[in-house]
Amino acid sequence: MAITNGASLNSTPASQKQTLATNYIDFNQDMGWAQQYLPDLMEQEAEVFGPRTISGFLSQVGAEEAMQADQVVWSEQGRLHLSYKGNVSSATGGADPGTSVSNIAQVTIESDIDETSGFTAASHGVRVNDTIIVANANGVFKCLVSVVAGAVLDVLPYGTSALAALTTSKATTILVYGSEYGKGQSYVAAAGTTNTTDVRGANEPTFKTFSNKPVIMKDYYEVSGSDTARVGWVEVASEEGQSGYLWYLKAEADTRARFNDYVEMAMLEGELALAASEVQGSTILPGSTTNATNDAGTEGLFAAIESRGNLTSGVTGVNAATDLAEFDAILAEFDKQGAIEENMMFVNRATSLAMDDMLASMNSYGAGGTSYGVFDNSEDMALNLGFSGFRRGSYDFYKSDFRYLNDLATRGGINAAGGSSAIRGVIVPAGTSTVYDQQLGKNLKRPFLHVRYRASQTDDRKMKSWVTGSVGAATSALDAMQIHLLTERCLVTQGANNFMLMK
Repeated sequence: MAITNGASLNSTPASQKQTLATNYIDFNQDMGWAQQYLPDLMEQEAEVFGPRTISGFLSQVGAEEAMQADQVVWSEQGRLHLSYKGNVSSATGGADPGTSVSNIAQVTIESDIDETSGFTAASHGVRVNDTIIVANANGVFKCLVSVVAGAVLDVLPYGTSALAALTTSKATTILVYGSEYGKGQSYVAAAGTTNTTDVRGANEPTFKTFSNKPVIMKDYYEVSGSDTARVGWVEVASEEGQSGYLWYLKAEADTRARFNDYVEMAMLEGELALAASEVQGSTILPGSTTNATNDAGTEGLFAAIESRGNLTSGVTGVNAATDLAEFDAILAEFDKQGAIEENMMFVNRATSLAMDDMLASMNSYGAGGTSYGVFDNSEDMALNLGFSGFRRGSYDFYKSDFRYLNDLATRGGINAAGGSSAIRGVIVPAGTSTVYDQQLGKNLKRPFLHVRYRASQTDDRKMKSWVTGSVGAATSALDAMQIHLLTERCLVTQGANNFMLMK
């Protein structure tokens, strides 16, 4: 089925001046000025696009806090347990001192369990006399670590005589589950050796530090002094609740509403410039000759999830059974990350309908027809096939349509052209996370998403607005009214590993 859009949609606003041919209403365009009678005039402007603004997403899922520096830095806890990926490099690594075993298996650690970039294999936390689980395609084996030489572990299996070699990169998972010592045994290099120096060492907790920088956004609206006295023919209304017969009121309100949407979209779509980016520091900061990473741009929600979070291509509406299996895979990934029990889903229309169909298929009475008395349906009301919330496993999900992903003039149009790169939705954990604030020097509980804006005792840059010119406020000789808008802010995405981006 093909859908053809109308060709005369009034969807392009004037950027500055409003006295243009494109917005002049000529009621005699086809009749000429000599027409004796004017047509009937419908004075109310028709709102054909519905509520056009998309702002409100961050106000639902996040919070706002003031900041004073040029950068916000926060630290996130690392995993508590020691788990790694590697390979069984040798089934007969050699003879360990102090043991009667001549052929010792050797396990080589290659990365941590998350395959974090920058991880140094030799800096792992496995120590002599630790008991570990070694799992790969050959089976699951419990072992005792007898020697640690950098990233290579000599291990003694408990339940078998030897481990089979499996040198495939990162095909083996290693997990420390305890330790075992003999009576009177100290922390030495290996059992039975003459070395009495404690070489075990203590494991220090790890944390990851992230940062983001605020971005300055500005815009203004200008109307000449003459035009402020001009009365329009048509009554206009705006998303801000303003209405009247003066065109410039409509235009100023649209500028402000559009700026508010830009503020929200920048927090969603923002991206930090790389060192090789064409967006150089000198473009944003006059006089700068460097192009260091993070000189320009800011990290938005989508970029943070793609960099540090989870991505899924599932739940596409193929069929209910497939979608349910793919949704369960999402739950399995959440189990690996943090198991935040309550999550909010903001999805586009196609994904929302796919989830409705998936959940409706769980109704065992629906195969032979519509059943009453479930999902608040009854024979006296219209059938309700939409779901706003549901529980699967130990997780609660609250689903909401995301206008930003549907509107043709915002991400809806981008998604239509983006193919496999289209963003279909985002799953955001509800609640708070505990992080260490380096500026305050203590642990704080904050929402997973919150906006930081620049503010001090002398200047609050959360959302500034001021008027210049000779109209309204006589601040200059300019025969016009200029209404200026400015904000400086960034988004802090904490615990991005608990987020899911649906692409």
